[in-house]
Amino acid sequence: MNAPDTPRLNHDAATSSTAATTSTTATASGPTDEHQPNQPDTDSAQALVEQFDVRTPTGTDDPLSDSEIQRYRQEIDRMNRIILEAVKRRTEIAHAIGKTRMSSGGTRLVHTREIAIINQFREELGEEGPAIAQALLRMGRGKLG
Repeated sequence: MNAPDTPRLNHDAATSSTAATTSTTATASGPTDEHQPNQPDTDSAQALVEQFDVRTPTGTDDPLSDSEIQRYRQEIDRMNRIILEAVKRRTEIAHAIGKTRMSSGGTRLVHTREIAIINQFREELGEEGPAIAQALLRMGRGKLG
């Protein structure tokens, strides 16, 4: 495990409920990665996401009012800001890890970790999940090939 004075880079779980996080531990032989995504504090992340109950119309006789639509659009805009900030933060952290790995002679990516992240996004988001995960991974490490 880690010595008490070993620096660790952790993504703040409150920033994003779906973004996978990475921990890097510096050792005498160079950095090592934990290959599984850390589980974020889902209570903190959920608090960022849920601001009010969403009413889903039951049919044409129960439409959303104009004020509900406006409120929902404002909530979408708020969520977009949270998502964009989380993606920027995730990318910044991934770049720091990548530079550390490359400067110590490591590889640019850890295949098993990337597969775990893609699988996590598939499980959480369905068929669009892997495309989102791949975009995030590419932003963090750059294009392959």
